Amino acid sequence: MEQPRTSQSQRRQRPQPPLSPQVPLSPQSALVEGTLAEGTPVYRVEARPARAVPPVVLALRRLPNPRLTGLGGGLFGAATMFALGCLDWLLFDGSPVVYGLLFLPVSALTALWVRGADLVTAPISVPIAFAVGIVPISGGTGGFGGQTMAVITALAVHAGWLYGGTLIAGLITCVRKIRMMTRRQRRARPGPPARRG
Repeated sequence: MEQPRTSQSQRRQRPQPPLSPQVPLSPQSALVEGTLAEGTPVYRVEARPARAVPPVVLALRRLPNPRLTGLGGGLFGAATMFALGCLDWLLFDGSPVVYGLLFLPVSALTALWVRGADLVTAPISVPIAFAVGIVPISGGTGGFGGQTMAVITALAVHAGWLYGGTLIAGLITCVRKIRMMTRRQRRARPGPPARRG
């Protein structure tokens, strides 16, 4: 009985040089190309020195980083400013300076925590939150009409804080949008073509 000749055909095939392995690169490493004596390209990974990160950035990275929808960001800002307005009314007798100083970090957090798809809503919801929170410290009397006039007057008198918080939210939103666009462009760029040995 004859044995099949598959083993002889396998011996006659020449072994092909192995392809260079795909090595995942870390941000601190670089791919360096070289060649063997036979002319086959070889790649090796060399480590780059890591950049020192400032301690402030490390502390900010440890903070919670929720992602709120546009409605969630508006509700967060309005509820927080109303609570801070009530606290200001109880502790500081409705001081507009304290309220304005508390409004600035709330504006920044609202713009930082809103998700990327709803970035446009942050500079819109921040002034609404300011108006909701100013109700306890406006000091209106005489029913609904008197309270409404007191809120409108307080908004007009303290417009500087309102513009400042809206400007902070707008700047943070613009920076986040630019960073998102640059990340998309980096992903869309085609990588270098794979070289075969």
